[in-house]
Amino acid sequence: MQAYYGVFCPPRDAILAGIVNRPAQTEILVAATDHINAFAAFAAIYPGPGLQPGFFLKELYVSGSVRGQNIGTALMTRLAGLAIERGFNRIDWTAARANQQLLKFYDGLGGDRKEDRIFYRLEGEKLKALAGRE
Repeated sequence: MQAYYGVFCPPRDAILAGIVNRPAQTEILVAATDHINAFAAFAAIYPGPGLQPGFFLKELYVSGSVRGQNIGTALMTRLAGLAIERGFNRIDWTAARANQQLLKFYDGLGGDRKEDRIFYRLEGEKLKALAGRE
């Protein structure tokens, strides 16, 4: 996944430690054979419409070698099932506007695009600067 996004990939031990020590209430669904082929990382969020809980899908990743084999659909189907089982009424996620193949996939799941929203991220020095306003 890191290579796909063109960002630094930590050593294996750091990755495993990050997974083991991930924040409470975050979950990961994994599609694997003899190695991990795909995963969905998500967390419960509150509130949403009608003050109801839901999931935020942070990452859905399917390895290029197995894309097109319905693995992403299977992960999303299971995530939808978990939402229903837990009494949640939605799943929210973001997608890169420029990735037409990804948008087509998400459109095919039946999700509604929310074009009235803009995705923001506060990180690094800007995060520290805002925290320093206390």
